[in-house]
Amino acid sequence: MCRLFIGADPDLWEPQTRSMRLDGVSTSVRLERFFWEVLEEIGRRDGLCLSRLVAKLSRECAEAGHDGENFASFLRVCCGRYLALQRVGEIPAARDAPIAGLDAEGILLRERRRRARNRASGQAEAASCSATS
Repeated sequence: MCRLFIGADPDLWEPQTRSMRLDGVSTSVRLERFFWEVLEEIGRRDGLCLSRLVAKLSRECAEAGHDGENFASFLRVCCGRYLALQRVGEIPAARDAPIAGLDAEGILLRERRRRARNRASGQAEAASCSATS
């Protein structure tokens, strides 16, 4: 199993710093190349260049009242959620299908339900494992 991960191109985890303007302020964001590639794919789906996508995410994150102190981690989670939502069919696999037109509220509701089921299943599995140990 680990060979699948350790055999990947080391360039994927090479950190890259990108400079951009977020809300009129010049800043730098440091992420691994893999995450920049996923963010570029997300942006392309809605006709946004990378800097516009990141600026939009930053602005909407602030508008939602989220703490922007750990913005790089937020971007990594955005990438993971994008890939996970594709895997379960919530985001179309076709890379030319825009994300902006998706039913975000419906997706979030279904995602919460899936997470609740997975937590319950994980708790039952943990209880079963401790009972047999």
